[in-house]
Amino acid sequence: MPDALRIALFTHSVNPRGGVVHTLELAQALHAQGHAVTVFAPVAPGQQLFRHIDCAFEPIGVPAAAPGLAGMVSARINACVGHLAPRLAGRAFDVLHAQDSISANALATLDERGAIDGFVRTVHHLDSFDDSRLTAWQLRGFQCAREVLCVSDLWCERLSDDYGVSARRVHNGVDLARYTPQAGAADAACATRHGIGRAAARGPVFLAVGGIEARKNTCRVLDAFAMLKGDLLDAQLVIAGGASLLEHDAYAQAFRDGLRASGLVCAAGGDVVITGNVPDADMPALFRLADVLVMASTREGFGLVVLEALASGTPVVVSRCAPFTEYLGEHDAGWADPLDALSIAGAMHAACDPSRADALRGGVPDVCRRHSWQASAQRHIDIYRAGATASPCRKEH
Repeated sequence: MPDALRIALFTHSVNPRGGVVHTLELAQALHAQGHAVTVFAPVAPGQQLFRHIDCAFEPIGVPAAAPGLAGMVSARINACVGHLAPRLAGRAFDVLHAQDSISANALATLDERGAIDGFVRTVHHLDSFDDSRLTAWQLRGFQCAREVLCVSDLWCERLSDDYGVSARRVHNGVDLARYTPQAGAADAACATRHGIGRAAARGPVFLAVGGIEARKNTCRVLDAFAMLKGDLLDAQLVIAGGASLLEHDAYAQAFRDGLRASGLVCAAGGDVVITGNVPDADMPALFRLADVLVMASTREGFGLVVLEALASGTPVVVSRCAPFTEYLGEHDAGWADPLDALSIAGAMHAACDPSRADALRGGVPDVCRRHSWQASAQRHIDIYRAGATASPCRKEH
């Protein structure tokens, strides 16, 4: 392989999801090291990439809508195959690296046709589907890859134990120039724009990022927050994000039912604020405006926002399970049983202790210093070069 590699990175969306952020940050770090990076992503009419990147970005046009989730996934795989077949002809790139199942299935099809010579796949996490077609696409997306990577030991072990696939661990990172405790000039405007804070009093603000989803455990977080309201009358729960391709309608209805039963007011400036998608430029301020980030997930690939919150000087509450236990020390976070709302409430209350935030604002936490995108990029380059002459990833039987 040449010193400066031509790298194609593929992600499933132009919206701010963890896997997409990972792709863009990795692309930026690889670009800064002198590699020629192009990011590919499906783009429906009217969409655009949520964040500017310095390297090349190439949209793959996809239909605005399709019948059902499986129909949408099928249409996007076909659109990717159609776009990439001529684009990748003649070995236009040294490395093809898919970060999602949709692009991985497109690359698997091209590999089967002999149009490409294998691809790398990062598995962030796996989902459970009722539709056998979605399950089959998810499996094919990593079983056909030449090299498989994961961002946690948890998922490396799951792939090995459940599917006989050997995966290498790579790291996430955090941008310490972007995420900082120092208040920004636009923080107050951000609070006003999203209805964060109270007119009469300033109670603790609990932030949950990722929208209303079962794996984000949003219903139990709501239950935990309701338990706290007796002691923390002016507390506020802010639920940000949620731009997912998957269907969460039933869980969202359960959340609405729980919200109605709780008697909590859901509105700008109310007990509960649901922001929807937040402009990327607002995210650093959003972390600083929060008193505690709550990530009591039942399933995560890594939990990238945990590092971003800590770098912003905001204490975090996480589930006492992998992957969080892999990279956070006992005193880096507040720990909760994700299946017990009372445990989550207790961790949220304890995290409001001012000493927690004071300790973080005294300097960048060691866990953040250990996770840099530059180091992650170098790890990827080492794997790309080692895999150039390696056989496809090992399937253990």
